[in-house]
Amino acid sequence: MVALQWYQVHGWRLSQHGLSPRFPSQNFMQAVMRPAGIQAQVMSAAELAVCTRVEGCSPHDVQAALWRDHTLVKTWAMRGTLHLLAASELPLYLAARDWQHTDSWSNYFATFGLSGAQQDAFLLAIPHVLEQGPLTRLQLADAVAGHTGMAHLRDLILSSGWGTPLKPSAYRGDLCFGPGQGKTVTFMNPRSWIGAWQTIEPQLAQQEIARRYLRAYGPATSDAFAFWWGDGKTSAKKTFQSLAAELEEVEVEGWHAFVLRETLPLMQCIEPAEQIHLLPLFDAYTIGAPRNGEPLLAQAHKRKVFNLQGWTFAVILVNGTIQGIWSHTIRRRSHVVVKLDMFSPASSAIRTGIEAEAERLGLYFKKTVVLEYG
Repeated sequence: MVALQWYQVHGWRLSQHGLSPRFPSQNFMQAVMRPAGIQAQVMSAAELAVCTRVEGCSPHDVQAALWRDHTLVKTWAMRGTLHLLAASELPLYLAARDWQHTDSWSNYFATFGLSGAQQDAFLLAIPHVLEQGPLTRLQLADAVAGHTGMAHLRDLILSSGWGTPLKPSAYRGDLCFGPGQGKTVTFMNPRSWIGAWQTIEPQLAQQEIARRYLRAYGPATSDAFAFWWGDGKTSAKKTFQSLAAELEEVEVEGWHAFVLRETLPLMQCIEPAEQIHLLPLFDAYTIGAPRNGEPLLAQAHKRKVFNLQGWTFAVILVNGTIQGIWSHTIRRRSHVVVKLDMFSPASSAIRTGIEAEAERLGLYFKKTVVLEYG
């Protein structure tokens, strides 16, 4: 069995995420594709997550990719949470979700009194009414109720601020987020952007998603993949078993997991390096890396990063490991105060690295950054 060191694992993950080195501006899309999506529960954090991975990137570039160029799409994906995905890859993620083989959605709609026929009518109405272009949630609710003649569907759509009733339509590829109208979100049909729709067999799609996960977050176990994807452990284990010919079991200082065999030589070539990064809220690296204990994050600090309400805080990475959290506050028009809470005293080298990251934040916010250590 091949043995790896943790510095090789962390170095590999940082490289795959475009954190070390960062992607050049012409490879902008790789910042979304390589981590297998960027979580977008908080859109400002998603913009910063992309720009953290790309040299010279600004929030405007992310907005342009979404609403002008349509190379990105914002929709519900892994774990039922909002993500930015490459528009060209949306069919892959939807095929892997294979939503129609999940009884839970039928059961969910049944709790609202919808029969099977009414559920079908609701789902078919969504792409039909979105043919007229982006609609707010209220406009969509009114349009669906009017089209189907079922007034109670209006209340269903408006019943959840998290958008749960609309997720099946997103998983069918009939709905995604559209450009905002002020602070009001809109929805539209992504097929109007993507054009010809690639049909992919669900099992093949699931295998490809697992490969992408392992490239970005490996070494990993099938249980870690199940958590990241939001699927059952049995299904994830079967997916890993179906890729057995492509996987290699490795031992990382006593921990056993799997890598894609093709990536192993590159992992073994990685040398130790001092690297500091400030990652935003809900960053893909923080969420996706297997949470197998001390090497990534000391258990004593777990709730400082992942709280019980589902929040994932902005973290300070030292050589790929989480060594603190940070937050920022805009004060006056010219300053941003960045508060840092290190889990242990920071060395002068770490402080120098944090200062370099603060300079990047200053360019991003177009303001002077003031650091405050807790």
